[in-house]
Amino acid sequence: MEFFRIKRDIPFMSWGKYTTTISLLTFVLAVFFLVTKGLNLGVDFTGGTVMEVAYSHPAETTRIRDTLVKMGMPDASVQNFGTSRDVLIRLPAKPEMSSARLSETVIAGLRQDDEAAELRRVEFVGPQVGKELVENGALALLLVSLGIVAYLAVRFEWKFGVAGIIANLHDVVIILGFFAFFQWEFSLTVLAAILAILGYSVNESVVIFDRIRENFRKMRKATVNTVIDNAITRTMSRTIITHGSTQMVVISMFLFGGEPLHNFALALTIGILFGIYSSVLVASPILMLLGVSRKDIVRPEKKEEVQALP
Repeated sequence: MEFFRIKRDIPFMSWGKYTTTISLLTFVLAVFFLVTKGLNLGVDFTGGTVMEVAYSHPAETTRIRDTLVKMGMPDASVQNFGTSRDVLIRLPAKPEMSSARLSETVIAGLRQDDEAAELRRVEFVGPQVGKELVENGALALLLVSLGIVAYLAVRFEWKFGVAGIIANLHDVVIILGFFAFFQWEFSLTVLAAILAILGYSVNESVVIFDRIRENFRKMRKATVNTVIDNAITRTMSRTIITHGSTQMVVISMFLFGGEPLHNFALALTIGILFGIYSSVLVASPILMLLGVSRKDIVRPEKKEEVQALP
């Protein structure tokens, strides 16, 4: 299905030097912010207190959040849990106050604002658990990356695998750089969004790589630049429709999903935008730098020697 027909091939590869330079600078900036500022890790990773509070009426999360801000807890996370009457509150650990004391202070403040507040349970997430989550998350990213390289190398050729993983890791580092620069909270849901983006981005790269492989077989007299430009241009309609539809869903989550889905949708939005960019303007120029050619895809046929009859 093509709603957007592009008759002439767009010379993407002629912009390769510029786009690669921009990507390199963006990547370096993201790494710089990660090193200097670091990620604002949420309670899931750093440890803290988790409280479940129930109300006799639908809870107003905005009102609860404002109450916690007035109590000097602006970094508390508030979200509905199970039903509209149940609320889950996550509080970062405070060295000067025990978990029990903190929960008592919070529930007392909430009851002053609304007498219907009822404490259901209190849990303490230790820093050791958070450390294990960080290690497991990093291991998950590593395994997914290795799996992507292996898949692309088997399906296409090792150069495609290298180009694909560099483009995908470029997206991951950019997302992390945004979260480090703006100090947005990095939680388990954000980690899930990053893992989702890895799979989502590689799908776009596979579509373009598949068209490049097909063009090498069909366009035998064309240059490598022409082959890649044609492959990207012919998939532009699919890219616009697919990513446009996905982005509409993500924007809906961002606008109407509330605080629990806010950073999740934010990470997906950044990942989708940079995923398109990297698949088109990072992965393909890297293929050119690695020296991809028709010989990598189409194996030369062996000519049989014809012996002359006596």
